[in-house]
Amino acid sequence: MIKRTLCFSHPAYLSLRNGQLVVKLDPHDDEPERQATVPVEDIGVVVLDHRQITLTHGAMAALVENNAAVVTCNDSHMPVGLLLPLEGHTVQSERFQDQIGASLPLRKQLWQQTVQQKIRNQAALLDELHGIETGNMTAWAAEVRSGDSTNLEGRAAAFYWSRMFPTLPDFTRSREGAYPNALLNYGYAILRAVIARALTGSGLLPTLGIHHHNRYNAYCLADDVMEPYRPYVDRLVVQTMAECRDVTVTTAIKQRLLTVPTLEVRIGGQRSPLMVAASQTTASLARCFAGESRRIAYPEM
Repeated sequence: MIKRTLCFSHPAYLSLRNGQLVVKLDPHDDEPERQATVPVEDIGVVVLDHRQITLTHGAMAALVENNAAVVTCNDSHMPVGLLLPLEGHTVQSERFQDQIGASLPLRKQLWQQTVQQKIRNQAALLDELHGIETGNMTAWAAEVRSGDSTNLEGRAAAFYWSRMFPTLPDFTRSREGAYPNALLNYGYAILRAVIARALTGSGLLPTLGIHHHNRYNAYCLADDVMEPYRPYVDRLVVQTMAECRDVTVTTAIKQRLLTVPTLEVRIGGQRSPLMVAASQTTASLARCFAGESRRIAYPEM
């Protein structure tokens, strides 16, 4: 079953009753007060995007116990916080030990696979959207070495971003950069929450990455695993730009970007919602750490 993504951008009171998330929305724009209920077990992601939202402790505990990711936003309406369960798997301690004990050669091989699939997906998207010849990217993907020691990820990224937005020839990918960077940031934040949720569900520690290792980053592994999924967000941003001419992250644009968890991807020869595919990816990663497999299952565009 596909878990639901809920976004609250107006004053609201969220509580728990009989296993249901009770949503009470304050009146706004001359609308009367509204109330609705959603089974907690059906929720995958909750986005809190207003200062006047109250989330009771009972509701918060129920959400994390059901492995829902709770995302908080700042005054600029960008995600800045993520709440996940401490225990997401029955043999979590065993999974932690496998992950911590993973050898450096294994981690480098897993990062090699990750970069290869990311570049392949970027190449496929450039061809799909703009008909650009990407034989060079396909060659780079094949040439990625263990640990990506020659940084072909960076070389591919430079080629990719210089051609992703033909109507914006001066575009530079940067978190603080000009339009449409804010749209990409928002979409990636939702993707990161989905991946982090899947990691905890597979009993893995999102902090301990296979490549990323920033001491101030609590989600290094999520940042690693999400890389091959980024082009799906990029495609959604391009589609959103064609439909919405706003250059800021408006409510309409956020609603489009919040569909990230339900985007259709192809993994293992089957089509699947992104949120379901993410769990397949993290489960395969757990098997790699346990020595049961040597390959991560990633989606292919």
